[in-house]
Amino acid sequence: MEKLILDGNRVADSIKGNLIDRITELSKKGIVPCLATILVGDNPSSKTYVRMKGNACKRLGMQSIRIDLPADITTDELISQINKLNHDPDVHGILLQHPVPHHIDERAAFDAISIEKDVDGVTTLGYALNAFGAATFPSCTPAAIMAILEYYNLQVEGKHAVVIGRSPILGKPVSAMLLNKNATVTTCHSRTINLEDIVRLGDVVVAAVGKPNFVRGDWIKPGAIVLDAGYNEGNVGDVDFNECLENAYAITPVPAGVGPVTIATLLKHTVDAAEKSLLR
Repeated sequence: MEKLILDGNRVADSIKGNLIDRITELSKKGIVPCLATILVGDNPSSKTYVRMKGNACKRLGMQSIRIDLPADITTDELISQINKLNHDPDVHGILLQHPVPHHIDERAAFDAISIEKDVDGVTTLGYALNAFGAATFPSCTPAAIMAILEYYNLQVEGKHAVVIGRSPILGKPVSAMLLNKNATVTTCHSRTINLEDIVRLGDVVVAAVGKPNFVRGDWIKPGAIVLDAGYNEGNVGDVDFNECLENAYAITPVPAGVGPVTIATLLKHTVDAAEKSLLR
């Protein structure tokens, strides 16, 4: 069987290429799409992710504001910072880098982000809109997964999709998005019994569990589509790539799979938000 390696860089370049003219048109109207990123504490991985997002903005001629906050900040103080950004007309998107320190009420902080600026799709309202297929800014990694499927014309209608993971910003929203595309969806999690047997039923498998090389090759149904949304230390995904490649028809690598498309989706959402600001 000929294998299809789903090149996330190609998909990301396509998304970003479509933004260039839109950013130029906005600049003619005096608007520079602006993403504000908030980093609480000094987690090295989070610092890297924030820097990557800032560099991606710069390369497209967008603005990026980085706000570094101490690890011991309170939830109320964090929400106060978010509210300042909510009321800043020059900021079009707000991203709170997660995870935040354990003493912070992460859900309260996420939900403080204005829905018009929730370009990372993390608010409760954004989640609900996504479930109804009506989100302006669905969660970026789930949206990236759907963008990869669309780019490669991989149909999910009528197929059995198995999602491993149920986080509110990845597993649950991508399950809803697949369901809205008429897939039959099974969402698995840490309490799922006979996980391997369920995964073997999947025509489409999405791994979003946060464990390196968790999904093994003999779990994959021959001809399945495998989308690895994991990123672990050492540039390792949640899927054992070489093993799963044996049975899969199409598969995303790590790195250069879902990750670049996630960042491109964040940029797209920020440009979308900047354009919508003209209507307010």
